[in-house]
Amino acid sequence: MFIAATLAILVAIALVLVRAFRGPTVYDRILAANMIGTKTVLLIGVLGFLSGRPDFIDIALVYALINFAGLIAIVKFHKFGNLAGPSATADEGDRQP
Repeated sequence: MFIAATLAILVAIALVLVRAFRGPTVYDRILAANMIGTKTVLLIGVLGFLSGRPDFIDIALVYALINFAGLIAIVKFHKFGNLAGPSATADEGDRQP
C-alpha cells in the first residue's frame, strides 16, 4: 500500500515538473517548485515509514521549513529585485510619516 503511495507521489512530481517547464509565467514555475518541495516532504515521510525509521519525519520537517523559507526568498526577489525589500533603496528623509 505504501509502495503505491510512493509511486503516486513520484508520478505527481513528474506532472509538476511538466508544469514547471511549460508554465507560461514565473509564478507558475515558482508554484511548481514549491509543489515539488511539498511532494518531496511527503516522499521522505513515506520512505521513513516504509523503512521503519521515524527520524525521517524530523528530516522532512526541516526540509519543509527550508522549502518555505526558500519560497519566500524567491518571491521577494522576484517582486523587489533584491532580498532587502523596497525600503533598502529609499533614503530615511524620503519616508512619509
